[in-house]
Amino acid sequence: MQRKKPDVDVIKDVLQLMLAARPDSTFVKSLAFQYEERGGLSKKQLEGLRQKALKVPTIPPNKLATLEAIIKKKPLKEKAAASAPTPMFVKDEAAGQIIDTILAKYPQHKRVLFLKAKYDNNETLSAVEITELKKFEKMLLR
Repeated sequence: MQRKKPDVDVIKDVLQLMLAARPDSTFVKSLAFQYEERGGLSKKQLEGLRQKALKVPTIPPNKLATLEAIIKKKPLKEKAAASAPTPMFVKDEAAGQIIDTILAKYPQHKRVLFLKAKYDNNETLSAVEITELKKFEKMLLR
């Protein structure tokens, strides 16, 4: 993060004032440690720090206002709603109907029985196999 004035660090000032006011607070200690280690805090962490800092009367209101502006400037991360799961395989109903009509008239047709087994096992029928089914339908059902 590029700061306009590197010598002014409001978050660090608020953390130091909070540590002075509440030296026993583990939350503030962990935030101070993370700020020193990583160089920044997340939006949720800053909101938590602000909530704690509002309860301390020794922190100047201008520091709190600047902290609030920093929080508002941070982007809001939202999780997208889970999408409905889509089935991995969608059966081609037209091909299934063609297979059924052919097998109704010729139940022992070996190639159509093979394609029906493929269809029932949720394997995709290739374009060549579908055109072959249509050709069988035209020839056999005239």
